[in-house]
Amino acid sequence: MLEQTPFLLVAGIMLCLFFIVGYACRRLRLPSVLAFIIIGILLSTLMNGDGKTLHTVAEIGIVLLFFLLGLEFPLRRMMEISKRVWPAGLLDIVLNLGVGLLIALIFGLSFAMALLIGAVVYASSSSITLKMLEEKKRLASPEAEFILALLIFEDLVAPILVSFLAGLHSGGDVTTQSLVILFAKILLITAGAILIGYFGFRKLGEFMEKHMETDLMPLLAVGIALGYAGLAMALGLSEVLGAFLAGVMLSETGRSKELDHLILPVRDITLPFFFFWFGTTITFGQGIPMAGLLVALVLWSIAGKVLVGFYGGRMYGLSPRASLRAGLSLVQRGEFSAIIAALAAPAWRTFSGIYILFTALVGLLMFNKAPKWSKWANERFFKTPPPPKTGDPSTVPVNRAS
Repeated sequence: MLEQTPFLLVAGIMLCLFFIVGYACRRLRLPSVLAFIIIGILLSTLMNGDGKTLHTVAEIGIVLLFFLLGLEFPLRRMMEISKRVWPAGLLDIVLNLGVGLLIALIFGLSFAMALLIGAVVYASSSSITLKMLEEKKRLASPEAEFILALLIFEDLVAPILVSFLAGLHSGGDVTTQSLVILFAKILLITAGAILIGYFGFRKLGEFMEKHMETDLMPLLAVGIALGYAGLAMALGLSEVLGAFLAGVMLSETGRSKELDHLILPVRDITLPFFFFWFGTTITFGQGIPMAGLLVALVLWSIAGKVLVGFYGGRMYGLSPRASLRAGLSLVQRGEFSAIIAALAAPAWRTFSGIYILFTALVGLLMFNKAPKWSKWANERFFKTPPPPKTGDPSTVPVNRAS
């Protein structure tokens, strides 16, 4: 339907639409990610056969999202975060990715498809969670640092997981040899990024500082992001992993904040196209596949995140009340689930889209009720005194790239 319409006109209309929807979501305190997906679902019939250019723009948005995410993780910071949060992170992998995979296997899915469904179930939404922490003024709460550290752990796992799934769903048979080759490729491109970052970009801090204010630096940064993402694709891996590693490389220059400031506007323009495009791939013509599996996964997704937040928070050193508050604040799924679901066949994109929308809405409700419900549980079961109202929001690590 849009074949005869000039692309610039379509792009202009869509950007204005994204602005209106984003502004409305900000006023209503709703996550814009869900709104962009819903708009894509509603307008999917208009995009019939016209999604190639849209997907290209969407792909650039995802590359820049993970590139900016990688900028937040110099090698030293990744090591520090992993030392503190890895017990809770492993529990998260087992209870959400692992149990989600097991539930899918019980319902008769193949291992590759079950793993993809488990990956959709795995990660909480960084963007929705951070937005809610800010709007509800809970960045200074005792559990905020733990929540953000766990999200960062998921952010580190996600690129590798997406790349692994992309390899499994590339169409070839899954054998021991293919898995070994896939892991070897991941290790190769990761090791290359570490070596380039440590021995190359770490020595270019003075050069970056000298040229940071010129119009040349965005060309270099975006070029490296797209180039390394393309290299990952050439190796049969996901562009997400390459983009993340490109950010890690450039973070070693010590100029992450300046680079983030330069690239963030470009990401904000292109990223909504991904969620809109994902929405256009969701169709309900054939109904919801395996509704029983969907219900089981939603129920476990709620329970799994509450358990991870509670027991992971206790391992992190939080009180029972703060740990429960953390668990009740992690249910919402969002951008990473959509990225992973995009690898699936159309029917399973519909399945995943409904799952994402439902868990996000339930997660928002539980996030709002978390302080009240945790207070009730504390008085009834834990009987611990409330924590003192202390803390500085500026000391809490913030995952800006998500």
